[in-house]
Amino acid sequence: MTPARQSASTDSARSIAETLSYFAAGLSYEAVPAAARLSAKLHLLDAIGVAYASASFEFARRTRDSLSAFGPGDYEVIGMSGKLELRDAVLMNGILIHGLDFDDTSIFGRVHPSAFVTPCVLGMAAFVKANGKEALLAYIAGVECAIRIGAAAKGGFQRAGFHPVGVVGAFGAAIAAGRLLRLEPAQLTMAQGIAYSSAAGNNEYTVNDAWTKRMHAGWAGVGGITAAMLARGGFIGPRTPYEGKFGLYRTYLGAGAASCDLVEMTAQLGTRWEIEHVAFKPIASCHFNHPIIDATITLVTEHNLAPGHIKSIRALLPEAAINTVCEPRANKRAPTDPFGAQFSVYYAAACAAARRRYTLADLDPPALSDPEVLALAAKVDYAVDSESNFPRHYSGAVEIVTYDGRRVSRREDVNRGSSERPLTNAAIEEKFLANAQRVIPKTRAEAVRDAILNIDSSADVTSVTREMCLR
Repeated sequence: MTPARQSASTDSARSIAETLSYFAAGLSYEAVPAAARLSAKLHLLDAIGVAYASASFEFARRTRDSLSAFGPGDYEVIGMSGKLELRDAVLMNGILIHGLDFDDTSIFGRVHPSAFVTPCVLGMAAFVKANGKEALLAYIAGVECAIRIGAAAKGGFQRAGFHPVGVVGAFGAAIAAGRLLRLEPAQLTMAQGIAYSSAAGNNEYTVNDAWTKRMHAGWAGVGGITAAMLARGGFIGPRTPYEGKFGLYRTYLGAGAASCDLVEMTAQLGTRWEIEHVAFKPIASCHFNHPIIDATITLVTEHNLAPGHIKSIRALLPEAAINTVCEPRANKRAPTDPFGAQFSVYYAAACAAARRRYTLADLDPPALSDPEVLALAAKVDYAVDSESNFPRHYSGAVEIVTYDGRRVSRREDVNRGSSERPLTNAAIEEKFLANAQRVIPKTRAEAVRDAILNIDSSADVTSVTREMCLR
């Protein structure tokens, strides 16, 4: 195979998909810096931990029961009993990883890369009995390419009503699956072209508190695996799924395609490692809410404000956040479902003010109906933040007015968990253990942690995935 850096060089005769294919097919373990490899393992660990946490929620049980009706299989479901067929297991694991909006985020790519690449890699690596190094390289290749595909749109998918996890994810998963199937660059190019016909995901969930956002990651994984298998068998797809006349950006974004930067898709591919800049989430809420939650907790703690002291709370957010966490206001003021709460700035600020925290426990049904929190949520309003530095960071500010006339405020310009304000490796491991222990004992959680952090020494990834299910 061609070394990663050399394969990333752009031949003017190659389509973008071909350039990505040469990079993915030629990627070697030695070409990836040790820091990027460690980041990849920590992100895999984080994604699997979130899946464990999701397995304790009702939506996970309903989903597993629905998919189980298709019959049993040989592939593990993280944190749940019973095995499924390969594509059903990929779908289920993707739903678990993305189910609590607690999974990692690339602000550059505007996408949650581990949500679709992880279930794809776990499933396909078990299918081909890949070793740990191959699984890790497939994960890195899928993440690096997916982030760049998302970055080229410059937020255009969200503005057009698409959810990038579903749209971008199909391509990233196809690349990761194709790498594990040892596809040649020409076949990997076909896989991307085929995946284009399964790339889908919409933002209507923000209006109705629907569960469909959770499904987009797993469905992208299913589309990616299917595309890679078809490409291996000689199925033909378009070689220009991105820049073509009816390519991804022109078709999905219409006039907005003029703002895209397709150069981003191959820029410094194999020399700049985006995996090192993917943010970990310290809070199980939409990333737009993170600065609001952190700022509110700091304010009520520093000024010793009880809920009864607070007359109003004003959240300042980037304009891009409004349709995601602020509107429609009537729906988001009093969410009745955990998912609705995660996409409500009103609940986020009220929960932070009333409880001085925001944890998974605050998404349980009794917490959502807490009258003290609901009363505070009714006092929350929002405005567009003129000082926001988004999309460089998830930034925001909070202003609290008290009944005795005090006005206090705080800005959060750099979100916790970003590469500029990183969580420690120990904190990432602690998050994993806390999430995993919702469904498995500590000793099992520690064994899974150790297996993932040493995945590149595994001779067969099935020995790792076997540890993840309930026994």
